[in-house]
Amino acid sequence: MGNPSAIVIDATGRDIHGEAARIRETGPATRVVLPGPHDVEAWAVSSPDLLKRLLTDPRVSKDARQHWPRFAAGEITPEWPLFTWVAVQNMFTAYGGDHKRLRILVSKAFTARRTAALQPRIEEITKELLDRVEEGFRRGETVDLRKAFCYPLPIQVISELFGLPEERGQVLKELVDKLFDTSAGPGEMNAAYERMYGVLGELVAVKRESPGDDLTSGLIAARDVDDTRLSEQELLDTLVLVVSAGHETTVNLLDQAVHALLTHPEQLAHVREGRATWDDVVEETLRVQAPVASLPLRYAVEDLDLAEFGGPEGVVITKGDPILAAYAAAGRDPERHGKDADVFDVTRADKEHLAFGHGVHYCLGAPLGRMEARIALPALFDRFPSLRLGGTDTELGHVESFISNGHRRLPVRNT
Repeated sequence: MGNPSAIVIDATGRDIHGEAARIRETGPATRVVLPGPHDVEAWAVSSPDLLKRLLTDPRVSKDARQHWPRFAAGEITPEWPLFTWVAVQNMFTAYGGDHKRLRILVSKAFTARRTAALQPRIEEITKELLDRVEEGFRRGETVDLRKAFCYPLPIQVISELFGLPEERGQVLKELVDKLFDTSAGPGEMNAAYERMYGVLGELVAVKRESPGDDLTSGLIAARDVDDTRLSEQELLDTLVLVVSAGHETTVNLLDQAVHALLTHPEQLAHVREGRATWDDVVEETLRVQAPVASLPLRYAVEDLDLAEFGGPEGVVITKGDPILAAYAAAGRDPERHGKDADVFDVTRADKEHLAFGHGVHYCLGAPLGRMEARIALPALFDRFPSLRLGGTDTELGHVESFISNGHRRLPVRNT
């Protein structure tokens, strides 16, 4: 540790893509220093091809307890802002057979049928939120679209998925804010987690008494019936995972897509005139503005010679070293997407991205996030065909952390 050439990651994420470019320029796998105490260094992998190979190799783990010596030795404490990202015990941090067991159990509850059944409700929620946006426009206001539309939609959908009463959804929304705020102090973060587990524990108790056709009831069935069942803690941690993985990512997908279309009207014209589809908008947004810019963490189970993975000669990720998946950097890799990799182009033939991960940890909620965007974006632009930004880029809030990749504010007007 203490490598003077390592790039120090900015926790505030004020210039995610500038930082990503510097990481790429240094090499496909670059030493970085992560935010917070303990001087945690990691390998930021920005080459999409190298990253895919690492993400599918069994010698790369997500279990800090087994494969990150500093964590196992107690050197990494809750004061570190990313502590909960690596300490939680669910599919996100599981490895090998344990991960396979958890994924099979969760897949039984998080079914394609359950996702598809949410479509009518997503359409209703979208309309309700746009009605409120229109009320603001009628009063001549500039509306913060992130706050009024992009932000509440995903958390309401998750509440529906969980079978969570509407009044508890607002509490959940406030708590999830802290999970992605790497500037929050350890006390704030721990308190938010404690409250979230309390809310979800109450929900599990209710659903155990009165099951419904929802994800929570499905997970309880997996917990209480299956021979390879979830533990009670794994059940709660899985609900936390769905919240943390399914909310902020979709918020960022929505507001980045809206911002991209409003700042690139020729791209919106492609969609309106039939030269591109809303699917093209969604996939190009995921590529050029990865909703999760950098995902912590993975660990080398043994020494990894990157030349073996098609990477640079002479670079070895040592056993126990943390690995950061630099998705924002990978999405704009010029070797993969050409010299115009930074350009938002919905007609681009190759929109391949890693925004939902790759390999055994590929996001189970990806179909739901895509569905929300495919419903919400055309509904917004059909309802308000003259939508425009209500301020300049300098008036938009910066991203919330180096993990997240969304605007704090997205002011719009309808003219």
